[in-house]
Amino acid sequence: MERYLADNPRDFLTVATPGAGKTTFALTVAADLLGRRVVDRITIVAPTEHLKTQWAEAAAKAGIPIDPTYAAGKGKTSQDYVGIAVTYAGVSVNPLAMRIRTERFKTLVILDEIHHAGDAMSWGEGVREAFEPATRRLALTGTPFRSDVNPIPFVTYAPGDDGIPRSVADFTYGYAHALADHVVRPVLFMAYSGEMTWRTRAGDEIAARLGEPLTKDMHAQALRTALDPAGSWIPSVLAAADKRLAEVRRHVPDAGGLVIASDQEKARAYAGLLKKITGESPTVVLSDEKASSKKISAFSDSDKRWMVAVRMVSEGVDVPRLAVGVWATMTSTPLFFAQAVGRFVRARSRGETASVFLPSVPHLLGYASELEVERDHVLGRRITDEDDIFAAENDLLAAANASEAASGELEMSWEALGSTASFDRVLYDGGEFGHSGEVHVGSEEEMDFLGIPGLLEPDQVRELLHSRQSERAIKQKAARPEADSVAEVSTHEQLAILRRELNGLVAAWHHRTGQAHGITHATLRKECGGPAAAVASADQLHERIDRIRDWAVRKSS
Repeated sequence: MERYLADNPRDFLTVATPGAGKTTFALTVAADLLGRRVVDRITIVAPTEHLKTQWAEAAAKAGIPIDPTYAAGKGKTSQDYVGIAVTYAGVSVNPLAMRIRTERFKTLVILDEIHHAGDAMSWGEGVREAFEPATRRLALTGTPFRSDVNPIPFVTYAPGDDGIPRSVADFTYGYAHALADHVVRPVLFMAYSGEMTWRTRAGDEIAARLGEPLTKDMHAQALRTALDPAGSWIPSVLAAADKRLAEVRRHVPDAGGLVIASDQEKARAYAGLLKKITGESPTVVLSDEKASSKKISAFSDSDKRWMVAVRMVSEGVDVPRLAVGVWATMTSTPLFFAQAVGRFVRARSRGETASVFLPSVPHLLGYASELEVERDHVLGRRITDEDDIFAAENDLLAAANASEAASGELEMSWEALGSTASFDRVLYDGGEFGHSGEVHVGSEEEMDFLGIPGLLEPDQVRELLHSRQSERAIKQKAARPEADSVAEVSTHEQLAILRRELNGLVAAWHHRTGQAHGITHATLRKECGGPAAAVASADQLHERIDRIRDWAVRKSS
């Protein structure tokens, strides 16, 4: 507010983490501009129909009547309103009508989640045409901008040190800053592995462990097998998530949970599983139902335990009591991950924590570990040398590898045969915590982490994770004969223990030095030799563990 009032800009871009209060900020600016007669009318542009209503309700509390049912075709609205709420798609249908309205009045345009104006050329062009004459424009976003070659309307770009143009925000408030200010909750990512078995179109039966090194297609098939309601993985994870929710509700009685499903059929199946587990029918929200917005609002105002949603509960949808989430969707882009996790981080009081249950697949664990990283919108890459002449092809390849779902051919080539779940690890604050060996669902070892109290300060969460990991390790050592060393467990368990130990040390080194995890792993490989940690031998992993411990003693790398 201070920055905005000091600069009095025509365009202002605010990049703030979900839960930071962008809506409150925007409506406070609107009330100030209306009060000073700088503007006469407000136009709010949101990504979805539900968010139009949510904006109108929030504006009403701020004393600003907004019409969320306005359509460009009807032209006028009741004189009781001082503004309207529309969607980006609605603007693109008739941008000229919106432009005429914008020209008739001194208008403040609030562009919520403005990165949507770059999703489709028609949306961006429509927004630019409709709101070019606006007196003031306030752009908001809470998720990372995508890298592409489509500039977003009313966003300023400036070349970085590498010559690549990047968006320039007028004010930035990241997750780490918000966490330090107790504005958002810390997130515990509970990762679950397990054995998956499926049959290919050729009739071959394949067995693989979730999280082990696999090809892209096999990762997709293993994840589909895990998410199959007929298997054992998803029921086990839902039961574990409900135990976690029960623990949270001991301290936060109205805490709720959300399962993010891939499609309507699976959403209904997951709802059936949750009813068996909890004895209570969850709220099911499907994207094409007319009553979706009402269902979300009713769930938000109730104390029901669970909601299952398909695509509906994404960016901006505000259900502050959500504290536990289950990732049960094949959608796996960084943007969707940021949007989804943003549903759980909004803090209502100090000490609240969020828990998100994930399959142990590399890209999702990578997104979880990078939660605090902020990314600007980057325009087309600049080719800097001959080695970079394939930059465009590399970008296309990366886009293909990050596709939201498997191809139709993959759909036809897969049949789930069975799955089991086991607790893998907790990701928190850049570190990894877990127990040696395979941790079975329902065991005391799993409850060490599921039973963490629902009200703790971030540093208390970290200390508790460390202490429970250490205490269990002491108990396990005391319960085994002295000769029962790590070398005597099965090979895959031994490698899993060593990889977890190495990853934990790399995470600790990151917090000590700020050096990215990937750079640390690459340096260890360079000094010690051998392949990536996921396929390294036990001896190679031991050597890297010893090397990074040696760094810590010498206080330098």
